[in-house]
Amino acid sequence: MFLYIVRHGDPDYTTDTLTERGKLQAEAVAKRLADAGINRVFSSPLGRARETAAPTCRLLGLDCTIEEWTREIDEETYTPFPDGIPKSVSTIQSTYYRENGNIDLDYQHAFECQGFCDSGMDRALKNISEGGDAFLERLGYRAENGNYRILRPNQEKVALFCHGAMGRVFIASLLHIPLHLMWAGFRYTHTGVTVIEFKNNENGITAPACLCYSDMSHLYAAGPDMLYNSTKHI
Repeated sequence: MFLYIVRHGDPDYTTDTLTERGKLQAEAVAKRLADAGINRVFSSPLGRARETAAPTCRLLGLDCTIEEWTREIDEETYTPFPDGIPKSVSTIQSTYYRENGNIDLDYQHAFECQGFCDSGMDRALKNISEGGDAFLERLGYRAENGNYRILRPNQEKVALFCHGAMGRVFIASLLHIPLHLMWAGFRYTHTGVTVIEFKNNENGITAPACLCYSDMSHLYAAGPDMLYNSTKHI
């Protein structure tokens, strides 16, 4: 199975919809996913994710299944580090997550990292990991001893439309990346596509492998600008 994890397009957060730019991005990623031959579409219940998924469903004639566990995390991201003022862990200078020995913290000790230790990101990881494991089991792969038992070999290509922070937590949980290092080193672009392969090994055990992360080649191919968050070229 190939799991395509797609962040929503450029949003208007106040109305939970896509901007005109975001709609162009959604059309571009839809063509990419249609060309890839997506078999099933899932989405966060939030408007900006559902609106991003809609062109893919239209092109492929597929229904969109809502996954409640994929809602964007919000209050869980807030921390008073470093000045006592509540702010998202995403807005803190990423170098804090690497200094003073933080870079050597492993997966289990990631929440000892400054900034993360005063946030609710540990709750977010638990909830998203559990939701993700239940989702994958419905698709035929049960979490077991650090890997996944293949209950039913799945040959499908599955798209999941979700959010920047939630998506990074899910990917970190799948690949066992310490969450503070995910925040230190990985951004997630609007309509960025991450592809995770679950290879159907003959011994009945598989592990997720990342084939690409936050890829935007569909924007280059279709013509929309390559701006990220409306302000920075990448």
